[in-house]
Amino acid sequence: MSRKVLVLGEVREGSLRNVSFEAISTAKTIAEGGEVVAVLVGQSVNALASEMIQFGADRAVVVEDEKLASYTSDGFSQALLAVVDQEKPDGLVLGHTALGKDLSPKLAARLQSGLISDVTAIEVAGGNIVFTRPIYSGKAFEKKVMVDPFIFATIRPNNIAPLEKDAARSGDVASLTVEIKDLRSIVKDVVRKASEGVDLSEAKIIVAGGRGVKSEDGFNPLKELATVLGAAVGASRGACDANYCDYSLQIGQTGKVVTPDLYIACGISGAIQHLAGMSNSKVIVAINKDPEANIFKVADYGIVGDLFEVLPLLTEEFKAVLVNS
Repeated sequence: MSRKVLVLGEVREGSLRNVSFEAISTAKTIAEGGEVVAVLVGQSVNALASEMIQFGADRAVVVEDEKLASYTSDGFSQALLAVVDQEKPDGLVLGHTALGKDLSPKLAARLQSGLISDVTAIEVAGGNIVFTRPIYSGKAFEKKVMVDPFIFATIRPNNIAPLEKDAARSGDVASLTVEIKDLRSIVKDVVRKASEGVDLSEAKIIVAGGRGVKSEDGFNPLKELATVLGAAVGASRGACDANYCDYSLQIGQTGKVVTPDLYIACGISGAIQHLAGMSNSKVIVAINKDPEANIFKVADYGIVGDLFEVLPLLTEEFKAVLVNS
């Protein structure tokens, strides 16, 4: 059964987030040979439409307005609902990001549809689209099938592989004018507290520190290793609570949920709340002085030792390997 599926392209600082391309791949599976339409909402985002098409979208619809320069649920929902009204799609896919988690329930309520959130895998089985999502803080997984004819899902970043980029692909890019009105909130300014560097939620490699780093300066060896690996730096709640770093770096049940290819846990004991945010990483390396630390139960590789002795050695070894490769 072929379907028309809309995909919201998520823009950050003038560039498309990688989850936008993963959403296109998801939409292709849902569409089952039908049409995938990219949707871009914002200000001066038209130029990004061709990139969505190169990653698999068949065409794009762009809604631009100065009131959409910064995200608000009121503004973006008005824009997306207008596109849905015009296109009459059979499905909608968003990233399970801060934006997607805020926007998707509002859209589902307005569309009177179901919503499957935080999808980590998708497959076609028995004529149905089957979604896999984690439950109980990642300790188990459930499979869901949408019985509603309108299929609405959000996908967890860094889980569903995007399609290969094809620079030769082309498609129609249409503009839709939407009157954005009755906004209950307006963003006047954005103050960024997050550290510069790789986006934590989409990073392929993460170097994370816990209370074992002992101080704010204790994160310096982690940052050095992250720089060598092109990785993001994260933290446990314990490190954030101790004011060793900003809460924007927090990984766990009350922080960000990440699934990198490589997760290096430094001085992290492995509390269940932290494991809920990173236990689905593909490869986990734990460095801790305590051989009984809970983090070793989920680690693929463990190093029992002082992180301040181990990390400089690892950094030098990685430098040597990367120079010679």
